[in-house]
Amino acid sequence: MKNLQKIGFIGGGNMAEAMIKGLLSASVPADKIMASEPSDLRRNHLIETFGIQLADNNLELMESCEVIVLSIKPQIVVEVLEEISRVRTDDKLIISILAGVTTALIEKFFQGSPRVVRVMPNTPALVGEAASAICRGHYSSQDDLLMVKQLFESVGKVQLIDERQMDAATGLSGSGPAYIYTVIEALADGGVREGLRRDIAHALAVQTVVGAALMVRETGEHPAILRDQVCSPGGTAIAGISTLEKHGLRTTLMEAVSASAARSRELGGS
Repeated sequence: MKNLQKIGFIGGGNMAEAMIKGLLSASVPADKIMASEPSDLRRNHLIETFGIQLADNNLELMESCEVIVLSIKPQIVVEVLEEISRVRTDDKLIISILAGVTTALIEKFFQGSPRVVRVMPNTPALVGEAASAICRGHYSSQDDLLMVKQLFESVGKVQLIDERQMDAATGLSGSGPAYIYTVIEALADGGVREGLRRDIAHALAVQTVVGAALMVRETGEHPAILRDQVCSPGGTAIAGISTLEKHGLRTTLMEAVSASAARSRELGGS
């Protein structure tokens, strides 16, 4: 990956693991990746699975790496930033994947002109199909933004947005997989209720969602057009759509996005 020297992850959870996997798949050497993680179980997993370096603490990682990814819980961000702010960041790029945490909040903990880029990825990064939204902070450059874009393209698709749109992206794509998992579960339950065996209902539900998503992506058609192609007059699909509309599926999903976005704003104190 062009101009990438050494990248370190503060926090070694699922999202960090997904990015590490993506970096290795993009031919970044394991000795160019480091993580700091307090859980011995996670530390052992990262070493045994990926062969990366593990720092003894966050300060060692900050000193050792040029690119720092904050992949911790938003609730402990102030504690972590107070700790690592002792390290000069003039030659470092800080990437935050923390829901609700603004670039301005991170910047105020460091002296000078800290380069911060904010990203909202999602968990399908684990299978190389993340949807990530990216924005830059006050001091980061266009080159910084493009480097981060390239980094997250190793685990999925990327959209560049303004920071004021980040809470909306969190509500839609950041939390969105949870909504779709619920839809898959409900579809499978419906199949079981109608007499399908559980494993068959689950497999059909999963493939139906995968296939429908790929149809939207590959054809470029509006979802409404593709839906209309399934709904023949007086047929089975339009009967099902009528029930979805009657019970407010569309409104419920829209409100779920808004609720998640509101929670993101709460986490950021805005």
